[in-house]
Amino acid sequence: MSHPWEADLSLTEKKVIEKSGYGKRKAYGNKPALIIIDAQYNFFGARESIENQLERYPTGVGLEAWSKVKTSIRILESARKSKIPVFFTRYIAQNSRMSHESKMKRDHSKFESEAPGSQIIEELQPLGEERIIDKNYASAFFGTPLINYLVGLSIDTLIIIGGVTSGCVRATAVDASNYGFRVVVIEDCVFDRISISHKASLLDIWMKYGSVLRSNEVLKYFNHIRQKAKN
Repeated sequence: MSHPWEADLSLTEKKVIEKSGYGKRKAYGNKPALIIIDAQYNFFGARESIENQLERYPTGVGLEAWSKVKTSIRILESARKSKIPVFFTRYIAQNSRMSHESKMKRDHSKFESEAPGSQIIEELQPLGEERIIDKNYASAFFGTPLINYLVGLSIDTLIIIGGVTSGCVRATAVDASNYGFRVVVIEDCVFDRISISHKASLLDIWMKYGSVLRSNEVLKYFNHIRQKAKN
């Protein structure tokens, strides 16, 4: 199956990628964790086209985000069944002057911890033992204890879903790669408000930082982990 960015590449660019060795696939590790990036109402928005819900959810993606929920639920349920650790992140406006939020002129009260829009959507609610990582920056690693949890669990592979692709998903994928983790972004479980940003970010991750795979392939990997644990 082709990737969403392929139609936008010229023949020269495809040749550059091939000859430069970009996009080579890394094997999965043996100890994965699933991280669900910012599955909050602020970023999902309303179940409407993006333009129709912008007044209520200026950062919401709308229908494009909600279209990824069913597949994301399958991934989450499979991870739980396979005893794979699950982490959730929330973007919380702890100090808007000290993050990229200072670039945006918007109502920061909507991003406070107790605000309705800051809550994780009902369909992807964490279980009691699953950790929620609150963050003030794009990367799930920056200024958070996430790396300590992953190292403590001997995690070697990070499976990433959520949104948005060009922001917190990409930043987390890059940092995970820098920390030495194998990185997998599930293509049909991430979303963005800008199509070109979505495609370019997935291309960038695929070329240099990790693998960009479809959910069916990751589900097979989770099943392998589950079967291996039984033996």
